[in-house]
This record gives sequence, structure tokens and C-alpha cells, in this order.
Amino acid sequence: MSSAMDGPATKASKADEAEGNRVAAPPPEDDGLPERETWIGKLDFILALVGFSVGLGNVWRFPYLCYKNGGGAFLIPYFIFLLGAGIPTFFLEIALGQFMSLGGLKAWNLCPLFAGIGMASMVIVSFLNMYYVMVMGWALHYFFASFTSELPWATCGNWWNTDRCIASDEEIKRDDNSTMNSTLLNVTMTTVAPNATNENATRIAASLEYWNNRVLQISGGLDEPGSMQWELILCLLLAWVIVYFCIFKGVKSTGRVVYFTALFPYVVLFILLIRGVTLQGADIGLEFYLKPNITRLGDPQVWMDAGTQVFFSYSIGLGSLIALGSYNKFNNNCHRDAVVFACVNSGTSILSGIVIFSFLGNMALQQGVSVADVAESGPGLVFIVYPKAVTLMPLSPLWAILFFFMVLLLGLDSEFCGVEGFVTSCQDMYPHILRRGHNREIFIAVVCFVKFLIGLAFCTQGGMYVFQLFDNYSASGMTLLWVTFFQAICIGWFYGLGDRVGWNFGGTKFYWDIKSMIGFRPVLWIKICWMVVTPIMTMGIFIFSLVKYQRPTYNNTYVYPPWGEAIGWLMALASMLMIPAGFVYKILTTKGTFSERIHTLLTPIYTKRKGDNGDVGEDANAIAMVDGPKTDHNML
Repeated sequence: MSSAMDGPATKASKADEAEGNRVAAPPPEDDGLPERETWIGKLDFILALVGFSVGLGNVWRFPYLCYKNGGGAFLIPYFIFLLGAGIPTFFLEIALGQFMSLGGLKAWNLCPLFAGIGMASMVIVSFLNMYYVMVMGWALHYFFASFTSELPWATCGNWWNTDRCIASDEEIKRDDNSTMNSTLLNVTMTTVAPNATNENATRIAASLEYWNNRVLQISGGLDEPGSMQWELILCLLLAWVIVYFCIFKGVKSTGRVVYFTALFPYVVLFILLIRGVTLQGADIGLEFYLKPNITRLGDPQVWMDAGTQVFFSYSIGLGSLIALGSYNKFNNNCHRDAVVFACVNSGTSILSGIVIFSFLGNMALQQGVSVADVAESGPGLVFIVYPKAVTLMPLSPLWAILFFFMVLLLGLDSEFCGVEGFVTSCQDMYPHILRRGHNREIFIAVVCFVKFLIGLAFCTQGGMYVFQLFDNYSASGMTLLWVTFFQAICIGWFYGLGDRVGWNFGGTKFYWDIKSMIGFRPVLWIKICWMVVTPIMTMGIFIFSLVKYQRPTYNNTYVYPPWGEAIGWLMALASMLMIPAGFVYKILTTKGTFSERIHTLLTPIYTKRKGDNGDVGEDANAIAMVDGPKTDHNML
């Protein structure tokens, strides 16, 4: 063990004390393990962030919420929550990973009392990995089905169609008919299960029948799992194989893959943008999307939607951002990375809305209905509304191929970065096992295979009900808000409290730690958010979401049975209870009196770290964390 462990830490100069720099420590002993990997290129980290966080939530959730909650006026609460909680917490997570050089589990050695935060994040991201990959499976199904001269969801007369099916071209021919106005997509969207259709309804869109009767072959409810869909099983298996080969070699392979998976969707998005805004009726869709309705700001639900969307789209509370940040060099400018990412993420959300509503405006015009009648959110937008929209365009198979390839890539990098975050946390827990030889590759294969087996539940005829249950509870806004609240409280008020000197603890201490990495202090607003604004915002939305809680439904018609709702709550509590359970476990297993235990658990445990060039101590800003809690103010 290094000499630093045998006595007090080396005294820093007064200049170092004033600047809050770390003091170089003696080099650690060689433990026989390979050095921790770092991103190869300067853009690797930013592209990994973009790939992970910019996903389907930006494409299928933000545009609909913007339209639903007052158009352009929705941007007001959105940016308030973004500046007050989203960006500060996002920056906190990537800076924490970079500072500790550890994944989302061990990084909370920064304040051992809050170790349960890491466990909660691991549970959430595990659930998310299990069901999010199913979206990739569906996208693969549609992608392969698009390689045809005539899209299968454009016509009726197929084995999956009913006698009430109406093709897109038939709807246009009936445009001048008074009965056309009753053939609305949002009406047929509610007729999900074959035994739940309304006999008085007129016609059902071919794209909806393809989704329900061909892809899902959906059953009547959660208690009717039905048979396995072998095509979905193969698509799910292929999705997991792709995920595995994207990450099995660590960040070196991930860093190469994200150059394509993160950037190519923007190529497709801009192609679709150019095509969309030139369509007849695009202006109608954009007016619905962006026209401000200030009166909606008086509805608390609007503010809740804005807050939860920020946390969804920025992937906060999952621990994966901490893991991605842990592969940075110690002096990487993570502040710059956070600003660049925030602009890209929010800009993508707004841009996606322009693309989506341009196509919806064209579809509404051709069918002679309002945009409100075709606007949807979630899987319905991606797998029903948009497929129907492309059938109304020339060269529809080409546009379908481009769109579903974009959806596939958006889901892919979000999925494999999430799995990488989970694997990194496990690897940091058991480095002597998982960092030797090919053990990491084997472990990733086991993780992917086990989650594939669990994911088979989504490939049954009742799989969509299971999917929605996971989506509503396991990685819901409620669980993310809960984790984010404790993250802010931990860093803002409790970090370093055990060995504090004066007011140098909590947000102030981490503020100086960041300066030791990047060479300057972030804007003061960031620290204020960690300590005050973010906890108030997150707990406020959390309480409001409990007050507004309603029993889960599928497409507003099928109500989940009580036992299904109970399973959902068990998934939510599985992560949320990790934090209070962590408090209790740490207090009970730490030696000493109660006050001594609390003191110990509020004292950071730093890890030894080599410099960027393999040396220790060349630059006080680039180095030096030593094993064990520090009581000396030189660790400021």
C-alpha cells in the first residue's frame, strides 16, 4: 500500500489550498489489472452522450407533448425545468463519473451513506434494457417488411385484415364523402384488441390492423399471453446480437460505433425534414405543433409533462451517464460537453416535431380531417401514424426504409449505452474478475442472453400489455424523479460533510472538485440548482405525480387488472426502496457509535487514479485521489 496510507496526506501549498486543487499522491501499486480505458477521440464521449440520450423520446414523445400542452407555449415550462433541473443534474452525473473514474454504482463512494442511489439506478436501467430493446425488434420487423414494391400496411385483403379495413388510397377517394369524417385514426386507435372493437365504428385504418393483427397479433389483455410470435423473437434476438457486438470490446468499440449510430439518424432526419416541409399541408401541421396557447400554462399537468420530458430525454437517474463520464480523462472539459449536448438534445426534440407534424399535416389534408385526429404519442406514432403517412407519398417503400432505419439506430445506441452503464457498474464492483482476460466479453454475453430470455414475454400475443406495464412503472418519471432528488441532496448538502473544513462541503466542495478537473468554476447557478432548485423541482413533480396517479390503461380502453397494477408498483418500488434500504444497511454495517458511523458514511472514499500519461503527480489538476477517507483540507 502506498505511503500516503501510513500517515496524513501531504500538505498542500497555500496556493493549492486557495485554488482548491488536489495534491498529487504517490503512484499506486500495480494490481495486475489493465488500466481503465478512456475514450480515444475527442468526439467519442459527446457522440456517446448524444447516442444514449437522444432517442425515441425525442421523436415520439416531445412533439406530441408540445402540441398537446399549448404548442410553442409548452417551451416555457420545458426550458424552465431544463435550466433548473435537467442541465444541472446532467452535468452533475457526467462530472461525478469523470471525477471518481467509476461507474454508477461505486461512484457514490463519494458519500457512502447514499450508496443506495447507485443500486436504484442499476435496477432502473436493468428494467429499461429489458423492454427498450423490444422497440428495436419492432423497428427491425417494419424495416425488413419495407423492402417491397408495395408496403404491406398500405392495402387491405391480407390475411390479417378484417372486412372493416380501409386502405389509405381508399380514404383519399372518400375524402368528399360525409362518412369520411368518421374514419378517424384516433377513433380506431382505441379498438386495440380484436374482442374490444366497437361494432358501431365505421372503418379501421390498414396501418392499425397491420400493427395489431400482423405484428403484435395482440390478445385481449394481460391475462391472455397467447402464443409466441416467432418473427418477433428472431427480431429481438437480432437486436441483442447487434447490441452485444457494439459494446463487447469496451469503449474502444463503442467509441467507433457511435460515430455512425449517433450521426446517421441526423442525416435521415434532415432528409425527412426537407421532404416533410415541402409536402402540401405541412404548414397546417406546423401550426398545430407550434402555435402558442398561453392559457394552457395554468394547467399543472403541463408543467408535470414538461418536467418528466426533460428527465426522459436527458436520460437522468439511470447511472449510465456516470459510467460514460468515467471513461473521460480527468481533465476533460465536461462543462463544455454538457453545454454542447444540451443544445443538440433539445434542438433534436424541436426538429423532430417539425418533421413529424409536417407529415401529419399532409396526412390530415389528404384525409380531410384535423391534425388533432391523427396526432399520437409513443409506439402509436412510430408504428401506426407514420407508416400510414408514408403510404400517401411517392416511393413510399424508400421513405419507410429510411424512417425505420433511423428508429433502429436511435434505439440501438440508447440501448447499448444503457447496457454499457450496467456492465461498467458490475465491472467496478468486481474488477479482479471482470477486467481479466476475456471475462468482460463473456459477462456481457451472459447479460444480453439473460435479458433476451426475459424479453420473450414481450414477444407473446399479450406482450404489448407487458411492455406498457414496464414503461409505466419500472423506468417511469416517478422513479427517475426519486433518484434525481436524492442525487441533488447528496451532492448539494451531504458530500464531504464528515471531513468538512468550514463551509467546504456539499455543493461547494463538488464545485471546487470540478475546478480541479477542468481548471475553472462553472457558473454559480449550477451549484444553486444542486442545493435548492433541483430538489424543489423534482420533489414537487414527484408529489404531483402521486396526487394525479391513475390506474394504468392501454390505449384508454383496456384497464389493467389489480394484480397487474401490483406488479407494476413492485417494479417501481424495487428501485425506489434501494435508497432508504441503503441508508439502513450502511448504518448497520459500519462500526462505531451512531455518530461515528454517520461521520464515516459522510466522509468520501476516493480511489487511486493514474494520470492521463500513466504518471501520477505531473499536474495537480489532473490527478490524485488516494484510497481512504481524508480529513485533511488539502483534499478540497
